Amino acid sequence: MSEKRYVIIGAGAVGGALAAQLVPAGFDVVLVARGEHGKRIATDGLRVLRPTGTEVIDVVVAEGPDDVPLSRGDVLLLTVKTQDAEATLADWAWQPVHDGSGSVVGSAATDLPIVTFQNGRATEDLALRRFHHVLGATISVAAGFVTPGEIVSPSLDPAALVWVGRHPDGHDELAEEIADDLTAAGTAAWPVTDLAAHKAAKLLGNLAWNGLALLEGPEEEKAEAARLLREEAVAVFAAAGVALPPGNELDHRGTNLQVQTVPGYTPRGSTWQSFARGASSEIDYLNGEITLLARTYGVPAPLNRRLQELLGAPHLADQRTFAALLAAAADE
Repeated sequence: MSEKRYVIIGAGAVGGALAAQLVPAGFDVVLVARGEHGKRIATDGLRVLRPTGTEVIDVVVAEGPDDVPLSRGDVLLLTVKTQDAEATLADWAWQPVHDGSGSVVGSAATDLPIVTFQNGRATEDLALRRFHHVLGATISVAAGFVTPGEIVSPSLDPAALVWVGRHPDGHDELAEEIADDLTAAGTAAWPVTDLAAHKAAKLLGNLAWNGLALLEGPEEEKAEAARLLREEAVAVFAAAGVALPPGNELDHRGTNLQVQTVPGYTPRGSTWQSFARGASSEIDYLNGEITLLARTYGVPAPLNRRLQELLGAPHLADQRTFAALLAAAADE
């Protein structure tokens, strides 16, 4: 087994799901979890609800960077939501890195790699502002986190799909190692040399799936809204010169993520889960990313802009319908 240690920063659906795979596979893991969620995991283990039953994962838990003495060989996996990435990166970047005797030999930002697992396209540049070695991961996972101390992982063999590559784009040996480790731990993972295109393709899916889960109305209106949001984003990417993979889709390499039944659990997107917990939303980095590019390059994006507004403005909560969103296209 590799001598590396994975420090998973964020114990929500993604971070918890990664820990739930890596720890049983024998990898050295520290899971950074705050608040009641962290306390329960530290006391009782991480409860993982799977289609086959409930597992309890005993994992080392830390509350924050001051509780994790870093050393060379550590790999930081950033799994907080995009809106929390900047503050978290600032907290971890200049933490000391120690050698085997405990002497300080560097800082996290200069001596350790970090892998960003966020949706959207913003986090990698935020990380590169401080960290020398930045890898990005595009993840497709049906995991959920609503209840402190537990996550739901409804997919088996594999539990998730991951594409990992260097930022900026290019070949990276560590990306290959991480993909191998994740595959050995029960996910399907592949190293890629065009990370930015993969991130953009994942965002196309997030634009419809995440935000529309908070709106109400007939299924046919939802389907139409999803189609228009995606078409609008593809046009904006073209205007901005943002590359996409062939077919504008992630290549699953013949591997499909099967979402199975977990009693009492309905798969929901990460944005829905944030609203359910009363947490902040990543919508400004999903549909808001398209809004940013549209404004920058002078092209229209009325539906993405309107969905961002509907979910961002509390006073518009009673207008969160597919009809209200579709009206934005007619009004443009």
